[in-house]
Parts: sequence; structure tokens; C-alpha cells
Amino acid sequence: MWERTLQDLIRGLRANKKDESKFIAKAVDEIRKEIKNDDMELKAGAVLKLTYLDMLGYDMSWASFHVVEVMSSPRFHLKSVGYLAAVQSFDQETDVLMLTTNLLKKDMTSTPSEISVALNGLSHIVMPDLARDLSPELITMLTHSRAQIRKRAILALYKVMVKYPEVLPQGVAKLKEKLDDPDPGTSSVVGSTVNVLCELARRNPEDYLTLAPQLFHLLTTSTNNWMLIKIVKLFGSLSPYEPRLVKKLQPPITELISTTPAISLLYECVHTCIIGGMLEGSSGDSLARMCVSKLAAFIQDADQNLKYIALLALVKIVPSHPHLVAEYQDTILASVNDQDISIRMRALDLVSAMVSPTSLQSIVQQVLSHLVPDSSTLPTAAQSLAQAQHAVPASPTATSHISPSQSPAYRLILSQRILQMCSQSMYENVTNFEWYLSVLVDLAHVANVDIGASIRDQLVDVVGRVKGVRRYAVKLMYTLLCDDTMLHNARDEGSCSEVLWAAAWICGEYCSELSEPQKLLPYLLQAEIATLQPDIIAVYIQAASKIFGHWTAQVAERWDDDDLPEVKSMVDLILGRVREFVSNSDVEVQERAANTVQLFTFIQADLNAYRPKPVDNPFAEASSSFDPIAGEPRFPKSLYLLEPLHGAYELNPVAFAAQASVPIPDGLDLDVWFVPPPPEPTPQVDSESKVRKVKKGKGKEVNGGKAKNGKKKHKGEEENGVVLAPPDHEDEIETPEERERARYFDRKIFIHRYTNCLHSGSRNGENDCAMIPTILLTINLRRQSGFTRISIQYRLSDSMTCPRSQTSTPVDYHH
Repeated sequence: MWERTLQDLIRGLRANKKDESKFIAKAVDEIRKEIKNDDMELKAGAVLKLTYLDMLGYDMSWASFHVVEVMSSPRFHLKSVGYLAAVQSFDQETDVLMLTTNLLKKDMTSTPSEISVALNGLSHIVMPDLARDLSPELITMLTHSRAQIRKRAILALYKVMVKYPEVLPQGVAKLKEKLDDPDPGTSSVVGSTVNVLCELARRNPEDYLTLAPQLFHLLTTSTNNWMLIKIVKLFGSLSPYEPRLVKKLQPPITELISTTPAISLLYECVHTCIIGGMLEGSSGDSLARMCVSKLAAFIQDADQNLKYIALLALVKIVPSHPHLVAEYQDTILASVNDQDISIRMRALDLVSAMVSPTSLQSIVQQVLSHLVPDSSTLPTAAQSLAQAQHAVPASPTATSHISPSQSPAYRLILSQRILQMCSQSMYENVTNFEWYLSVLVDLAHVANVDIGASIRDQLVDVVGRVKGVRRYAVKLMYTLLCDDTMLHNARDEGSCSEVLWAAAWICGEYCSELSEPQKLLPYLLQAEIATLQPDIIAVYIQAASKIFGHWTAQVAERWDDDDLPEVKSMVDLILGRVREFVSNSDVEVQERAANTVQLFTFIQADLNAYRPKPVDNPFAEASSSFDPIAGEPRFPKSLYLLEPLHGAYELNPVAFAAQASVPIPDGLDLDVWFVPPPPEPTPQVDSESKVRKVKKGKGKEVNGGKAKNGKKKHKGEEENGVVLAPPDHEDEIETPEERERARYFDRKIFIHRYTNCLHSGSRNGENDCAMIPTILLTINLRRQSGFTRISIQYRLSDSMTCPRSQTSTPVDYHH
């Protein structure tokens, strides 16, 4: 009989790509028959084909037992197929794993080839139970005569210790012995031991400090770079827990950094110096300078991987040695313009960490320059014309290439980093706030991303905190409000129109710094502001009111009758523009506009009623605007109406922790309820106390009266429709919880009847108690397997009519 081999299966898959699933289904059917055959060769071939299909994503867990059968084959080439299938398909939930315990024990005492296969398989399929049962045999294998067996046993022991931590003390003791393996030429055994110890030390480094002398000896004597890398990593984990190691390790690591040509070893030495605290103190300055110089050379290397790891390492050195990293500022800033976006991000991290009061302005200017569009990337008119005339097709690489600076995500990160560098630690690095305000305005123009809200907050915060910069800020914001560019582009994405909010607020709040405030009012009330966001429109209206109030107060101080037409025209302008927003859909804009219209309507009426007073004393001072004889001012009183409303006190900044310093008044307990919640019903009756329910025929009136004759009373009450009578049933025990639920249902029934009372009236239009419809409810409680089944029978009746309906409604209540 001819069977399909693995090679035939692969050829068939390649030949049946259009109908692969059908071909595989047929092949699996053949495998199911072959794997049940007693011939071990045929069974192993079926398992091998299943292993291949498992790598393609098809499940073979149904064949787990057959895999164990092939693993137990005495022939090595079949056994290796079984172990390969187990490694590929078994997991921690495989139910046949426990069947392999004795098989693994047997193979671990067999020939070296079978021991190697068993150790490799164990390291992949080990589970806690297997690790517990096989750990003694595995530790014994560490003393095997063959170096390759000892090496494999050490690596398998690591997986066993991870799954079964109870073997750690005994295993680490054996690993310590393997650091001094006596067999010459067995550097692989020592290297494997160092590798395992390096992995174990990541979890609890302090447990491996006793190995420091042996590891230090290997560090100073070994020439194997890969093993030295692991030893250096291991010392990087141990040195924070043993300060004496720092001084001991500085000479050998310094020598390695100076002499080794291996870049990987060089980087690990530098990284260990950083994380191990070897750069601290005066003794570490020379080592730090050497490390920074080596990392700077990595940044200038053509290998992008070296650039990346160098930038990562320099970020960790900056906090302790910023002056050393600052020497390579130009080299680092050049990486911000790298084509690799990952290099750019790491360079930005480093640049942000390098910021100081002396370097902030130069760094920000260079980072800000990356947001300015590069005109060199666009073809000139002559180049475009020549290309069109000669019909030169555009290069695919040239057209598809987009600079990272044009990416919105990257531009947003650049903008955020600029704000972060300048505002960190309450602007500790900013020495010139006028420069910073200019940077914020420039950033709003060139960012082209949604960063306007952050710029707005920074502008308001700086102007509020720094009094000396307010005059310059008002001048700068005045220019921004008079520029129509941002106003016209306010609806565009990334326009940063929120900056106009800050500009209007600053000019309104500190309008005393304006030399000619009346000239700003037409810009605040132009028709184009209707396209802005509602919150910006509201601030525009409020700022116009503040500026007008300040200006009219100035006019009143130097009043001249010739000023009246100008004031009237300005009032008419404000009223005409603001009335358009009284019916705005936004509530805030509508309220601001309505208040402003009312105030200015009053001012307009006062100005219209004003009549200039004749000057009786020709020798009076021309600047005097108050008539002492008449006791009335010579200017309209409404000129002083608005300034007290907006300028009663100066708005000062408040520290973040200011509220915490305010003492709590005596007698105020912040943890006590203002209005206490209703108390939860907590019956005080003992849980074992029991109350007998009302027996058959015992009725109870709604108003609490007792019945002398139970049957007669019950019958009379039922006719009136006001009785809640229990049905006929056997005596039951009522617990406190059941009584509480009964009260709950009584309350609901009362509410239902009371609601009917409110909503029902007599036919004469008056609330007649005799006309109130009544409901006769009969409640039957029956407990069934954790539920209380409630059967409710009710009869709705009216005093004017006969009973209309009778229904039974079962309800399940879980208790």
C-alpha cells in the first residue's frame, strides 16, 4: 500500500493552492488512518505530517497520545520525530503530559544522543508537576562526563527553576560550582551558567551577591566577548545592591571601554556604568566623559541601530552630567532631522532632557525651525515647466517620499515638546518671557496641528504670573487681533484659533496697557467673528465691554463736549454688532450678548439725554470736568458705568497648592453628610426569633383595628374592597428578612392606591372618596429552591360599577 510522505504532502499543497482546504481535509483523513497503524514507521510519518500542518495553523491536539507513542520508540530517528511533535504541539494544558514523566526519566539515563533530545524536549514542555518530578535527575545531569550534556542540563535547569521555584536553592548551589568547571575547553559550560545566572538575577538580584567574587574573576580573565557581555549585565544588576562593587568594577570596565573593538561589549559596559551608579562622584567624572565620547561617536555612525541605542543611553546620563552631553548639542540636534522617525523621537527625548537656562533659546529655535515648511522640497516654476515640456515621468521614490516633518503626528509631538521644555518646573529655564511669548505666537502660526488650546493656556498663565511682561503681551496680542489671517482660517484644521481667545482675554483684562483702546473695538466686533467657536465669541464680547469701560473712564477724566459724537458712534457700533448674538444658539454667547445689550442700551439713553452745561466761569480750568456749584459732573454719568464692573480688583495667579494652605473653619467637618441619607432598615430582632403568620380566617384591617369575629369581619371587609387577606394555607414561619420584604410590598401597594386616589375624581369634578377605585389584592408567598414565588390576585372595583376584572400574576423574587 502506498502512503503519502511529507514531501508528497508539501508538493500537493503547492499544486492545490486554489482548493487548499479540501486537499488538507483529505490529507488529514489519511493521517487519521495512518496514525492508528501498529507500524511505528508509518505512525511516525503521520506525526511528522501533522507537525507540518500544525505549523500552518491546523490543530493536532487530537493526536497527543500518538505523539507520546512515537516519543517512546526505541529507535532514535523515530524518537526525535516524537519529541519534535511534542515541542511543536504540547502546551501546559495538554492532558497527556504526565504520561511522559517516566519516559523522560528513562531517556535521561540513556545514550548521549537520547539524553540531548530529552533535555531539549523537557525545556519546552516542562510544567510544574514535571519540574518537581524530574528536578533530581536534572541536577544529577550537571555532573555528567560530557560537556555538551552538562551545558544542555544547565539550560534546561533554568526552565525547571522558573516553573518550580522550590528547586532554586539547590539549583543555584550547583550553578555556583559550574562557574569553576574543571574540564579544560568547556567555556560553553561556564558561558551557559553565566547566561542562566544573568536571567535569574533579573528577578531577585540581591540573592546572587555571593557569586560576585567568581564573576569578577571571570570578568578579568575571560576573553570570550559573549560571556563578558553577560557578566557585565549581571554586574549591572548586582551593583545597586552592593555599593562596594562600584569601586571594584571601575578599573576593569574602564579598560574594556578603552580597548575592546567589540561594539556590543562596549555598549554593555557603558550601559552598566550608567545603571550601576559608577558615574557618580568625583571618581566617576573621567569615566562619564569617556562614556559620553563613545556614545557621541555612535550617533555619528552610519548604523541606525548604534544611533538609536546611543541616544537612549545619553538620556540616562543627562541628569547626572548635563555639561558633558551639552558639548555634543549640535550633533544631537542634527539627529532631530534624521529620516528615521524612531531616531527623531529618541533625539527629541534627549533634547528635552538637555534643556537648561542657557541652552533653552537655541534648542527651541532649532526645534521650531523643523515646523517651518521647507521651500526646497517644492519644485520651482522653471523645473515644473521643463518637466512638462520633456514629459519626464516623476520618480516613484521622489513622489512617494514624504518628510517626517510633514506628518501631523510628528508635528504635534514637536509642538508639545516645545511647550514642555519651556514650561517645566514653573518656567525655571525661561529667562526672557517676552521671547517666550513671541515663540508661542510663532508656534501658533507654523504648527498646523491642534495645539491651540495648550498655547492659549500658556499665554494666559504667563501673562497672569509675570507682571513685567504684560505691556509687551498686550502689544503682541493687539497685533494678533488686528491680523485677519488667523481669523479667516479659524475653521481650518490645525489653525490654532484658540489663541484668539487668549489674545482677546489678555487685551480685555489688561486694557490699561493699551495706548489707544478705542481702535481695538472694531476688530473685536467685526462681522467675521461669527465664524469663531462660541467660547471665543463670548470672550470677544466680554473684552469689548471691558475695553470700552476703560476707554470711557479715560474720556471722562479729560471730558470735552467734542468727545460726545465719538462715544455715541462707538456705542451704536457695539449695540449693532452685539445684537446679532442675542439669539445665538450657544447659551454663554447669548447671555454675554444680552447683558451687554442691556448695559449699552442704558448708556445710549444716557448719552442721548445728555446736554452740555454752559461754563459760567471763563477762568475755570479747561481740564475740570466737575461743576462744584451744581454738584453734578460735566460729563455723562454712564461713562463710569462699566469700569467698576470689570476692574474692581486685579486678577492675580493662584498657586496649585494654595487651597491646601487654607485652614478649615472650626466646627466644619468635611466628612459629615450635609443631608444624611435615609437609614437602612436593620431589624433588631434576633435572627433565631420566629413569628407565627396569621392563621386561616384571621383578617386584619388596614387601619389596624382588631376583629372579634374573624370570618364575619373578613367577609365585610372584602365587600368594601379594603382588605389584604392572606389565602388559605398552612402555618408557616416568618423570618425577619421576610417581614422586611412584606413591608416593602405593603409600601408599594399603598403607593399604588394613593396614586389612584390622586388621579381619580368624581363625575362631578370633585375628589369624592366614595368614587375612588379600590383594589383587592391577595398575596400568596411560596418559597421554591432559593426563590419566593409571589402570586398576586387582584380585583379592580369602583363604587359606581361592579368589579371589572380579576387576574392572577405570578412574580419570582430572589432572596
